[in-house]
Amino acid sequence: MLKLVRILLSPFVIIYALVIHLRNYFFDKNIFHSTKVDAKIISIGNITVGGSGKTPLVLMLGELLKSHNKKVGVLSRGYGRNSHGYLFVSDGKTIKSSVEKCGDEIILVADELKIPAAVSERRVVGANKFINDSNVEIIILDDAFQHRWIYRDVDIVIIDQRFLNKEDFFEQKLLPLGLMREPFNSLQRADAIIINRKFSEKTEIPVKLQKYFNNKNLYHGYYVATGIYDVKNHKFFDINDFVGQKSLVVCGIAKPYSFLNVLEKNKIDISNKLLYPDHANYTIAEVQEIRKSFYDTNSHSVLTTQKDAVKLTNFRKELDDIDIYYLKIELIIEEKKQFEEFIFKSI
Repeated sequence: MLKLVRILLSPFVIIYALVIHLRNYFFDKNIFHSTKVDAKIISIGNITVGGSGKTPLVLMLGELLKSHNKKVGVLSRGYGRNSHGYLFVSDGKTIKSSVEKCGDEIILVADELKIPAAVSERRVVGANKFINDSNVEIIILDDAFQHRWIYRDVDIVIIDQRFLNKEDFFEQKLLPLGLMREPFNSLQRADAIIINRKFSEKTEIPVKLQKYFNNKNLYHGYYVATGIYDVKNHKFFDINDFVGQKSLVVCGIAKPYSFLNVLEKNKIDISNKLLYPDHANYTIAEVQEIRKSFYDTNSHSVLTTQKDAVKLTNFRKELDDIDIYYLKIELIIEEKKQFEEFIFKSI
């Protein structure tokens, strides 16, 4: 059905491609101008729709800069929120907004890193207000590769390794036929590219795509599962504690394959699962569905992602009689030393 819809929408690919080409051409020729703000800007982005690993990269970069006593903050557009405009989410100590108003990703980042955070669709306006509110000197822009109106000191693109190896006709095509926001040749403007294999084995870049990665600062990333945490009190558990247990897996992220794969590799029973759309807005209806599935399947616990846990925390009362946990992951860069040298040299 999905492929049929893509085929029906395929004529719009030409229009989309033309718009993308003209927009980039105008920026490249300085007809459109990128605006500088009074802070160093590190942009994190991708060329595909969802699931490449931007949030783990933001967390890793934020932790790195914070550990070197840099005044760093994160500015996101706040995907999936029910508000508009600029919102100051956190001063680094206190969360000043709700997940509904600013989105799950920025709440996760602000809570995890304890650094200033804000959301704004208009990055230049948002960055200037954010600097005034927080006095940050470095801003990590989440999901900003296509947002060229703001000048960036470092442009990093992260790509899912599995996407590069896709042989399906549709996958590596522009929207709405495929999953690509921009064509591969757009990678020429990236300062660095990270190929994220997540929990899979490392593979070579397909020959047909290698030309897009030549002479680039190329790094390789992968995930490690650092533990399982109680959603209600954040108590830590070793992942081995869940081996052999029947858990109801609840997931609302773009590409759940890696999440399900790591659970299965760690011998956690994933036969019972509820998969929701990316950035699922959990309501009482979904919570009741989770409760019903939990009891119907005689599951020992509910196991979810850290991003989903941010939203499910709002339903502590409704889920009070259910043990619910989230898997925490960390992005590791193979070329750690070289990557860190690149970042600090760039800013």
